[in-house]
Amino acid sequence: MKKLLVLGAFAAMLASGTALADTSGKKIAFSNNYAGNSWRQAMLDSYGIVTKKAVEDKVVAAADVFTTADKEVPTQAAQVQNLILQGYDAIVINAASPDALNGAIKQACDANIVVVSFDGIVTEPCAYRVVVDFKDMGKQEVEQMAKFQPKGGNLLEIRGLAGTSIDDAIHAGILEGVAAHPEFKIVGSVTGDWDQTTAQKAVATILPSLPDVVGIVDQGGDGYGAAQAFAAAGKPRPTIIMGNRQDELKWWKEQKEKDGYKTWSASIAPGVSTLAFWVAQQVLDGRKDIPHDLLVPYLAFTQDDFEAALPKIKEGGVATHEYTQEEAIAAIKANIK
Repeated sequence: MKKLLVLGAFAAMLASGTALADTSGKKIAFSNNYAGNSWRQAMLDSYGIVTKKAVEDKVVAAADVFTTADKEVPTQAAQVQNLILQGYDAIVINAASPDALNGAIKQACDANIVVVSFDGIVTEPCAYRVVVDFKDMGKQEVEQMAKFQPKGGNLLEIRGLAGTSIDDAIHAGILEGVAAHPEFKIVGSVTGDWDQTTAQKAVATILPSLPDVVGIVDQGGDGYGAAQAFAAAGKPRPTIIMGNRQDELKWWKEQKEKDGYKTWSASIAPGVSTLAFWVAQQVLDGRKDIPHDLLVPYLAFTQDDFEAALPKIKEGGVATHEYTQEEAIAAIKANIK
């Protein structure tokens, strides 16, 4: 009778997709190509909070973080190759390029190492991808702009880290949004690296050559810097789409209190790094039903709800969410078709 009960429980676990392996001896590495802005710092903080506890609880043996000294693809490719040699069982990666790292990623897969990319994803088929619909986010920026500037006008675009899948996707979405709203025209574009200081300098440099601008479409981390550049130049304040950073939302609140300033804010939650970690752990745990592409929603704030979120974001930080193992399992199930 006891044997039948055990077999019954075993069958039930298989049917539910619950993994049966033990990952307490497994080592997961995090390959990160850039840490030079508030989003990346929040990403690393979230990852550290969750993985430290996972190691303490003996869910995994290690969850080490490796950040490259520069943003270059060859540097990160060499880093991945070193992680292969060091014997890690899985690599979570925020990639410098969607395709230029595919050779190193394939080497990892061929060595039976699980690879989970997120934020900056890779296109190598053997890897898993935790993705946000960044193209839709870019398109939504223009859709929202049309509400705040119904007559249309000139837009300035601030792009992110060149060569990444995120920058390409958001830019494509913005172009699609402008095509659907021909009342808008992009009259200038600068690179802001998702960083307010970089964005402020870039916007200040291009401003003298621009016609009047009614709005700024961007990628997050650059909104406050853009606002500072316009103020310093004595230019009329445009509608600036925000990216969930504390300094951006604080500025938005100040402007709203002053004269009812309206805008919209959206970004991927930095804590998506923790979802990627749990996906890697679940693959190592023997789950066979995990799709290689998992779509998760981006985090957006409106005129009505951003003020309630602001006190929960630490100064200099970004609105985020750290995933539990249970939430990761739920996210996996939601992506199974």
